[in-house]
Amino acid sequence: MKEFQKLTEYPSLYNHLEKKTAGEILTEINAEDHKVADAVHAAIPQITRLVEQLVPRMRKGGRLFYMGAGTSGRLGVLDASEIPPTYGMPQGRVIGLIAGGDTALRADTAEPAGANEDMEQSGWEELKACRITSLDTVVGIAASGTTPYVIGTLRRCREEGILTASIACNPGAPVSQVAEIPIEVVTGPEYVTGSTRMKAGTAQKLVLNMISTATMIGLGRVEDNRMVHMQLTNKKLIDRGARMIAESTGLPYDEACEWLRLYGSVSRAVEVFKESRLSGNKDL
Repeated sequence: MKEFQKLTEYPSLYNHLEKKTAGEILTEINAEDHKVADAVHAAIPQITRLVEQLVPRMRKGGRLFYMGAGTSGRLGVLDASEIPPTYGMPQGRVIGLIAGGDTALRADTAEPAGANEDMEQSGWEELKACRITSLDTVVGIAASGTTPYVIGTLRRCREEGILTASIACNPGAPVSQVAEIPIEVVTGPEYVTGSTRMKAGTAQKLVLNMISTATMIGLGRVEDNRMVHMQLTNKKLIDRGARMIAESTGLPYDEACEWLRLYGSVSRAVEVFKESRLSGNKDL
């Protein structure tokens, strides 16, 4: 049987990096980064397939889980953590799990992180603790496509009838063989050999952005092109929300601020405003 070849581990196309100037290094890194968008573009059909199945499941109450180790796991946790403040989704609808838990978010050297990454069953145990159901969707993220933590989790999920997808950066990756929807973004050798936090990590982040953004739009969390359900956690976001209301309703900025304070979200404020005008109640 032919051994699986990891393009992400192939030698860099660039040599003697330590002898280059900062400008040369940055120019060459940027040249490599230009390849990432094309690699992601080639995977759009598979990403589309995932989103089209994910949205109706989440409408019925299903959750989205990201599973990964190391950089891949951190990227999943990052994307999941940005959904509540950006789109006002309740906590727990999009969940990022990383091998080794919170400790592994800041270091791969912790013993539990390394141990869990190599354990095929540990991810499934974490999902069981989250009371995983057949309405949920699990996306495994692994740049190499060989991480046991991810492969074991996806294999068990499929056995249990749970929708699965994978994101890998090597063609024909083992993780792709166990996922119902395999997404392969082939980014090739890294500028620093094997440093998959670079092009592979960038590609994974772009794919995660696409999955979560398209899903939130499909769930009605965006109106026109605006984040009308965003959490108003600071002055910048309150100002943005007030300006959205002003643009949608024609209200002066100060009045829009008051409507936002009163109703707590752009979407609700605009909805009530329009209802009041339709009913002829202009006292609201």
